[in-house]
Amino acid sequence: MKKVLLTSTLLMFISLSFSQSNESTKYGIRAGVNVSNLDFDPGPTEKNLHRNGFYFGGFAEFYLSEKLWVNTELLWSAEGGKDENWRANYLSLPIQLKFHLGDRLSVGAGPQIGVKTWKSSDAFDTFNFSGVAGVQYQIFQDYFIEIRGIYGFTNMLDDVLAPLEAKQFVIQAGIGIKI
Repeated sequence: MKKVLLTSTLLMFISLSFSQSNESTKYGIRAGVNVSNLDFDPGPTEKNLHRNGFYFGGFAEFYLSEKLWVNTELLWSAEGGKDENWRANYLSLPIQLKFHLGDRLSVGAGPQIGVKTWKSSDAFDTFNFSGVAGVQYQIFQDYFIEIRGIYGFTNMLDDVLAPLEAKQFVIQAGIGIKI
C-alpha cells in the first residue's frame, strides 16, 4: 500500500509539472547541510549524538497567486544519529505551500515523504512521513538562502525493534538557484 501511495504521489506531481506553462513555473537546484537526530521512546541506553550531513536536489515552484506558490522537491538527504547504527539516507519528496511576505522573504510548510536509500538490512523502516517548515530569503533575483526544520510523524524503526520507537528531527540550512 505504501509503495502504491508513493508512486501515485510522484506521478501526480510529475504530470502537474508538465501541465504548467513556463511563465507560472520556476525550476531550480538546492543544497546545504543537515543537523539531524533521533528522538527515542523509551530513551536510548547509549549516548545519542546528532549527525552532521548534507542534502541536495531539485525543485519546481508552481504559481497559484501573486503571494502563494506550491513548492515540490526531490532531495537526497543524509539523516539519523551520529552512531553508524543509527544513520540512514533518504530520498525525500517535500511539498510546501509557500507564502511570499515581500519581494525577498517567503515562508512555507507542508508534508514530506521519504524513502530509505541505505542498506537493505538495517533497523530503519523503508518509508517515513514528516512535516517540513522553513524560511527562504532571496539574495539576488535567482539565488536564495534557506533554513528549515523537519519533524518525523512516523516511527523510523522497523517493527523488529518494538517497543523502541524513534522519530527524527532535522534542521537544514542551504542555498539554491532558480534556473
